[in-house]
Amino acid sequence: AFGTMVAVFVFTKLMGNREMSQLSMFDYVSSITIGSIAGEMAVLSTDSFVKPLIAMLVFSVFTTLISYTTCKSIHLRRFIEGQTILLYQTGQIYEKNLLKAKLDVDEFLSACRLEGYFDLEEIHTVYLEPGGLLSILPKSADRPASPKDLNLSPSQSMPLANVIIDGKIMFGNLQNTGKDDKWL
Repeated sequence: AFGTMVAVFVFTKLMGNREMSQLSMFDYVSSITIGSIAGEMAVLSTDSFVKPLIAMLVFSVFTTLISYTTCKSIHLRRFIEGQTILLYQTGQIYEKNLLKAKLDVDEFLSACRLEGYFDLEEIHTVYLEPGGLLSILPKSADRPASPKDLNLSPSQSMPLANVIIDGKIMFGNLQNTGKDDKWL
């Protein structure tokens, strides 16, 4: 079981860190397959620890190779991950594209409401992204006002740094804030 955990950790690190929502369908299925092999390796008493390890290695290498090539080739990326689909623009719902996306009108309207748009009149364009999320461009008159719209120039905010983690002072972070240990 310990060997399985080490193998899963190593292969996961090799394949890279992405959120579940960022995984392509291929990455998702590959991860499930690797997890299934690891589960069998941990639970079942097999004659060989090496065979499942090799299977995990093959899936990990193949998944990493596909991920790398999709970064380099737009055609392969579109084939494996899919492409953005225009669902709605300037008052028109593209029903053929909804079919291609395997969505019906009710699901589309529900997804818009979940994004905060209860009236299609407020929306200019809607795309379905390859990861399954909607990208919504509101009409200019219906988008939130920005400081630029109001001719304001606020100062740039900076990210906050944790200066104490687990009871220990992070002196580098503290120094980056422009403060010192006396201030702390």
